[in-house]
Amino acid sequence: MDLDTSTWEKTAQAKGQAILKAIPLEWRVPQPIPPVDVTGAYIQGFLNAREIEITEADAVAITTQTTSGKWSAVEVTEAFCHRAAIAHQLVNCLHEIFFEDALRVAKELDENFAATGKPTGPLHGLPVSLKDQFHVKGVETTMGYVGWIGTFEGNKDDPRAGVVESELVRELRNLGAVLFCKTSVPLTLMTGETANNIIGYTWNPNNRRLSSGGSSGGEGALLALRGSPAGFGSDIGGSIRIPAAFNGVFGLRPSTGRMPYEGVANSIDGQNTVLSVVGPMATSIGSLKLLFKAVLSQEPWLYDPLALPLPWRDDLEMETQKLIKESSGRGPLLSFGIMRHDGVVQPHPPVKEAMVFVTHILKELGHQMIEWDPQLCKEGQEIAERAYNMDSGEDLLSHISLSGEAQIPQCLVETGKHLNAREVAALNVQKRQYQKKYMDHWNSTSKKTATGRPVDAIVCPTAPHAAVIPGKFRHTGYTSFVNVLDYTSVVTPISRVDKGIHRFEPLPQFLSEVDQMVYDAEIYHGAPVGIQLIGRRLEEEKVLALAEYISKNIADFGGEGYVQPRA
Repeated sequence: MDLDTSTWEKTAQAKGQAILKAIPLEWRVPQPIPPVDVTGAYIQGFLNAREIEITEADAVAITTQTTSGKWSAVEVTEAFCHRAAIAHQLVNCLHEIFFEDALRVAKELDENFAATGKPTGPLHGLPVSLKDQFHVKGVETTMGYVGWIGTFEGNKDDPRAGVVESELVRELRNLGAVLFCKTSVPLTLMTGETANNIIGYTWNPNNRRLSSGGSSGGEGALLALRGSPAGFGSDIGGSIRIPAAFNGVFGLRPSTGRMPYEGVANSIDGQNTVLSVVGPMATSIGSLKLLFKAVLSQEPWLYDPLALPLPWRDDLEMETQKLIKESSGRGPLLSFGIMRHDGVVQPHPPVKEAMVFVTHILKELGHQMIEWDPQLCKEGQEIAERAYNMDSGEDLLSHISLSGEAQIPQCLVETGKHLNAREVAALNVQKRQYQKKYMDHWNSTSKKTATGRPVDAIVCPTAPHAAVIPGKFRHTGYTSFVNVLDYTSVVTPISRVDKGIHRFEPLPQFLSEVDQMVYDAEIYHGAPVGIQLIGRRLEEEKVLALAEYISKNIADFGGEGYVQPRA
């Protein structure tokens, strides 16, 4: 180690090496890794046939096997530990590895099953990964801050360190899940790329010259490499949806209060104008539903003061499925708003084509399409930006200053004027009025639909580009307005960039200064493209049902969306 290396750099390097040392020597991967697609056959080359069979299955298929006793929890856990260890070496996606504890828990689950003949819960033996915001007993939470190493959220000698667990963690344990790793996040969380001074940059597994997104970038990358079947991230401006889209996986941004946030670490904690939410990410829509329903079955509202007493609503799901079923051959019983751009940044050719593809499929299925006015996005984007920066970056900078670590280019800390109490109150009033304005607009679409009902959901890009070139992420507008509205949104994969098809198209005019974004078909080649399906507030059951329907048809038409669960 260089004698001139600063104290924070030594601390960061030691932490990064500790993560690697937690990986057994027999699971080490030769370096360096070429800048190529390391998903599929590439990572499978480090696994045996049985490990591939297990890890290529989604959470629905896995729990079908583990809850019936056909697959042991230990065998499944070890397979995913191995694959996650390889994934980290390929793309830098892990912050914490606790494989030994996971195998201990899996062994206890197997023993309990042998003794009782019953699974512990609906997630019995399912490995679940967690974004490094969730507290797990005996495991550190750094959230990418060097100053948090060896502390509890930056506080030294805090008795909660290594003892406290997040409410979601407790519930997952009750459900029979096996927690085995925590995934990488960017310094401050407030950015669409994942990079920090502990592990460096988290690369996109589909094209290692590109970003995995942020702030749940490690979760997205790990899922793309099938190093985990399902996990949980958080979203305050797109932090679940952007990594889901960039990595070609599925993600749910629920409305606030549906999932427990109690005991979760966070940046700008206490800022309540735009709340961060917890949501599942997975390799199939069915897996999102499985995790979401399972957590709700634990009645989190009894343990989290901000969780809503709202269990899974079978009636809303069945009503949506009935509309889907009856729409076949009987005219448009479903209608969708199509938002092609957000009025600020136009989508790159691959994203534009993905939107055309989805619109074409929905029309072929007989549904009604209504063009959605993008102008309503802008005010939501502006409200979000003011909320994120209302303390002039003081909270974010205070965590960085704990160690004196250097800021990174991807870190979006904006300093300026602090908002006083009256200005914060005014911002909250503006948000409420914006929500009402958007609600009224949505309701007004009933005059345009053949059904006489407002549109069922909005289809729009998740970002203006596919997985972004490192250092080039600039715009969260397609996702942040959804957070201000507190609407439900699901991201589903659609396609991949093909340099032979998605060539550069000069725009006749730019929508804004930010609209002049770099697109290079050669660099973007192979990057996944995902779109988001947006429903109204607290409509998770409906949006998941619609997303599954659309995703299946995307696959039938030759797209990437649907993952067929294996028995």
